[in-house]
Amino acid sequence: MLKFYFGPMDCGKSTLALQMNYNHGRQGRRGLVLTKHDRSGGPKVTSRIGLGLEAIEVEDSLDLVRLVTSRHRIDYLICDEACFYTVEQIEQLADLVDEHGVDVYAFGLASDFRSVMFPAAQRLFELADEVCRLQVEVLCWCGRPGQLNARVVGGVMARTGEQVVIGDTDASHVRYQVLCRRHHRSGLLGEGTEEGPQDGPEAGSDETVQQLSE
Repeated sequence: MLKFYFGPMDCGKSTLALQMNYNHGRQGRRGLVLTKHDRSGGPKVTSRIGLGLEAIEVEDSLDLVRLVTSRHRIDYLICDEACFYTVEQIEQLADLVDEHGVDVYAFGLASDFRSVMFPAAQRLFELADEVCRLQVEVLCWCGRPGQLNARVVGGVMARTGEQVVIGDTDASHVRYQVLCRRHHRSGLLGEGTEEGPQDGPEAGSDETVQQLSE
C-alpha cells in the first residue's frame, strides 16, 4: 500500500508520521523513517509539539529500493517531507510496494509558496493507492480554513523565487504563513498589514537556503 498524507504547514503531518511509526513498531513490524529538509536542519523528523526521531536523510542520489533491499526484512517506510523527494524516488517507492511488499506512508505538502504543486507530490497523487488530506484544522488569520503556504520575506509576501527555500512559521526574515485561498491570492497577511504581493529581487531570491515544512 502506498498512501500519501498531505496538508499545509501546522496540520500535523510529522506528528502523524511519528505516531504511525510508533504504532507499527509496537506490533513488531520493522521499518525505516526517512526525511528531507526537516525544520531541525538535521536527519530527523520533528514536530512542532515537541516530538522527534532520528531519520535517514533522503539525498537526491539515494536509491530507495537499494536502501531497503540492503536491509534485513523491512516491512514499512515512513517518508516525511516526501514532497521534496525526486520524482524518480517516488517511482522507487511505488516499486517497493509493488515488487517487494513494503508498505509506504508518505507525508508532505501538496503545493509550494506559489500554490504550484511540487513535482514529487504530483507524482504521489498520480501513483498512490490512497491520498488523504489531513483533517487537523489550520486557520488563516481571517478565520477561514488555511489551505496554502505563503512565503514571507521581510514582511512581504513573495511571488517569485526558488521553489525550495528554508523557513518556518516563526518571525524570521524568511518565514511561511498559512493563508486561505482568498488571502493567498490577494497577498494580505493579516489585520493591520499593508503589504501586498511583491516580485522584487529580495522576495525569495536567496538560492543558498532550502524550505522546511511540517
